[in-house]
Amino acid sequence: MIVSMIAAVAENLVIGKDNDLVWSLPDDMKYFMQTTSGHPVIMGRKNYDSIPVRFRPLKNRTNIIVTRNASYRAEDCPDCIIVNSIEDALTSAKKENKEIFIIGGGQIYELALPLANRLYLTEIKSSFEGDAFFPAIDKSVWKEVSRKKHYKDERHNQEFDFVIYKRV
Repeated sequence: MIVSMIAAVAENLVIGKDNDLVWSLPDDMKYFMQTTSGHPVIMGRKNYDSIPVRFRPLKNRTNIIVTRNASYRAEDCPDCIIVNSIEDALTSAKKENKEIFIIGGGQIYELALPLANRLYLTEIKSSFEGDAFFPAIDKSVWKEVSRKKHYKDERHNQEFDFVIYKRV
């Protein structure tokens, strides 16, 4: 089983503010949807709640929500799996697929990083103010295996790269 993490990350490791994204990168959203489609996705409760209602639960994926609140129910997702730890989320996801995606937020990324085998990072070539962060990665532990540049254009105000890392 491959445990992958996927995130868009600013140069200063910001991934969001006030439970929302601080940038608009349509091609990154498309990349996220294509990459995670058909795979279980593990997310924190706040991350799930931040997904616009029209997009949740995420289609063509098993949605697994991690929360410390034992009575939490995703009212709009009777098929969502609710668990109380990353370990329980991984156990649930293992039954389904060879690759599992951790999709955030900051606390979930922090807890899952030691368990991850692969990182799919959209590295945004700007810094932003934020209150949610991706954990710093030790480049001696992670090897870059792919990089695709994306330049600014009429739909994207920031330059960014799609980068894949594998644990050494």
